[in-house]
Amino acid sequence: MKARGFEVVSNYVGKGVHIPERKTSGSSGYDLEAAKDTVIRPHDVTSVYTGLKAYMQKDEYLMISIRSSLAFKKGLILVNGPGIIDSDYYNNEDNEGHIMVGLYNTSDKPVPIKKGDRIAQGIFMKYLTCDDDCSEGKRVGGIGSTGK
Repeated sequence: MKARGFEVVSNYVGKGVHIPERKTSGSSGYDLEAAKDTVIRPHDVTSVYTGLKAYMQKDEYLMISIRSSLAFKKGLILVNGPGIIDSDYYNNEDNEGHIMVGLYNTSDKPVPIKKGDRIAQGIFMKYLTCDDDCSEGKRVGGIGSTGK
């Protein structure tokens, strides 16, 4: 049984998408790369595709954080920072669990993102629930599906 990790979504298999790695033994995050070239226009929100999905245990989530160099040097911020990828997002029927990073450009200049640029970090986290929690709902889609 798989415990936690990353896979390439089917639409990006064979397209040079890299499985994320931690760069040092002390790094908490796995660097996520852009799966294709994207330009983020000034004062605009853009979804940057990673070509990845993440699997994990039911009591875990993947926290997405912006790489500090993008924030400080390029003026990019996460739209929903930090982003949360729930365990049941994996292989959902809408988009197979494709992780997309929503970035906002705070600057007055377009910011090009090249395929392979490291755009975010994914950090696997555990979470707790209330003693009387009895949620038995089931995800039926991708982004925003639990709020329908």
